Amino acid sequence: MAIPRLAITTGEPAGIGPDITIMAAQQNWNAQLVAIGDIELLRERADALKLPLSLTTFDETAPAAAHRAGELLVQHVELLEDVQAGTLNPRNANYVLHTLRQAVSGCTDHTFNAMVTAPVQKSVINEGCIPFSGHTEFLADLTGTPRVVMMLASRDLRVALATTHLPLAAVPAAITRELLTDTLTILQQDLITRFGIPNPRIAVLGLNPHAGEGGHLGLEEIKVIAPAIAQLRDQGLDLTDPLPADTAFNPKVLESVDAVFAMYHDQGLPVLKYAGFGNAVNVTLGLPIVRTSVDHGTALDLAGTGSVDSGSLIAAIELAITLS
Repeated sequence: MAIPRLAITTGEPAGIGPDITIMAAQQNWNAQLVAIGDIELLRERADALKLPLSLTTFDETAPAAAHRAGELLVQHVELLEDVQAGTLNPRNANYVLHTLRQAVSGCTDHTFNAMVTAPVQKSVINEGCIPFSGHTEFLADLTGTPRVVMMLASRDLRVALATTHLPLAAVPAAITRELLTDTLTILQQDLITRFGIPNPRIAVLGLNPHAGEGGHLGLEEIKVIAPAIAQLRDQGLDLTDPLPADTAFNPKVLESVDAVFAMYHDQGLPVLKYAGFGNAVNVTLGLPIVRTSVDHGTALDLAGTGSVDSGSLIAAIELAITLS
């Protein structure tokens, strides 16, 4: 089988993205890893971490070869400003986005089989006068994908989201039948085609406490969510009725489903991150390319200290290899 080639975007340069990329490069991989970022930043950070690292400029015309520990290919993107670990600089916002554009371009022209993203700092990109709500939305725009689904996966649990980075007050209006039918269809299709689950069963959470309690705690379940479920069941999807979020994450429910579908970001992800933090992977479903990511932020206070855990990036690389 051909060796897959993965692009790893190194994320916010002042955060731990460069650190965990370097740490992941310390082991052998049955894939070719190509870091996309500033080569001097990676060299300086490897020195700070006291980790051996031989850096070579990536040549896309050379055949892909399995990654060897302590070596790393780099597709160089030059920083716009010098970086001090732990100190954000909005002048580097365009640098961060350029690494993502490079990775997407390489995936769409088949230079790369998948992209893996280290964490970015949304706030500093916005401070750089660039509207940015997150990787998921940015990659959808770059690939011209009208609808994508954010899913986090650990070894024992998959949680997908109907809405992503929205203020909580905006969520009820965003939960429409169209949104639910689109996102649940994407989730079902990718569970089949990417994860190899022939007949996925999906647990659908309600929006309100107790899934609305028959309309006494909200009408979204009756007016929107249940009708969308009924329509999709007619199309062959295997979906539960709207479940109360406070009781859906119990072993009896989870052992009978392949994924949980939550209505908003902080409804489902706290449970998954508690159960699998450090080994969970963020996957963007619905894209024409494979994209996985870490399940954590930039951890500015730990950048350059060597006191970070690269487990989530390693899990993201492993899943990207599997999916590609």
